[in-house]
Amino acid sequence: MIFPKKPLPDDGEILIATVKKVFDQGAYVTLDEYGGLEAYLPWIEVSSRWVRNVRDVLSEGRKIVVKVIRIDRKKGTVDVSLKKVTEDEKKKKMAQWKRLQRTDKILEIVSKRLNLPERQAWDEVAWRLESKYNTDAFAVLERAAKEGDKVLREAGVPDVWIKPLLEEIGKHIEEKRYKVQQIVVVRSNSPDGVAKIKSFFGAAEETFNDDVGELRIFSVGAPRYMVEITGTDKAEIGAELSRLLKKMESLAKSHDVSFMVAKK
Repeated sequence: MIFPKKPLPDDGEILIATVKKVFDQGAYVTLDEYGGLEAYLPWIEVSSRWVRNVRDVLSEGRKIVVKVIRIDRKKGTVDVSLKKVTEDEKKKKMAQWKRLQRTDKILEIVSKRLNLPERQAWDEVAWRLESKYNTDAFAVLERAAKEGDKVLREAGVPDVWIKPLLEEIGKHIEEKRYKVQQIVVVRSNSPDGVAKIKSFFGAAEETFNDDVGELRIFSVGAPRYMVEITGTDKAEIGAELSRLLKKMESLAKSHDVSFMVAKK
């Protein structure tokens, strides 16, 4: 479990959220980096373009990148926006989130090995590393794997953590990556067909679960396009590709395009 440094996020902070409940006026999400703190995502903050149904963009259980837009510290309530997150912010956050998850895995294993609370591992290891070196904890752990225990000691990490951390870090530095691909055929007979196809792919990309990997959609010679997902879990990215293709099929009619999965 990822433990927060503080009880509430800051205004403008970019965060990972899990969609909890979707309804006509918006959605409730939980903030993964704040212990599952609930936040409200208003309908007007879901998308910068018109969508027929909020469920074309959001679905329960999906992870999304949001920006904090309002905080009531007395009530402990948080409002967030999906549309105010830029593509660059989204990519950077997803990369950061993957590294945070890897840190979490290392701390979970080491704390269990030492029979110490995982919360203690975050307080005495992760947050001390970030405060000392002004970067994410995983980057410092990578450095420690190369340079030795001095990196950890200088940040004030207690001796009890150092040896098991160094032993565990090496197992998590390199991760094998997998790629799955599928060619699809997308056409539009409308005068503004190019714009419709672009809008269709944009809608499909918004439904992609960034937590499983990275998505690329590119032309291999119109009307044929490649849908490509890269990630570290072969089963997960394969399942996500299948789900995404089904979603694209359902989105095609509302975007006035024809869609077909090409035969291999």
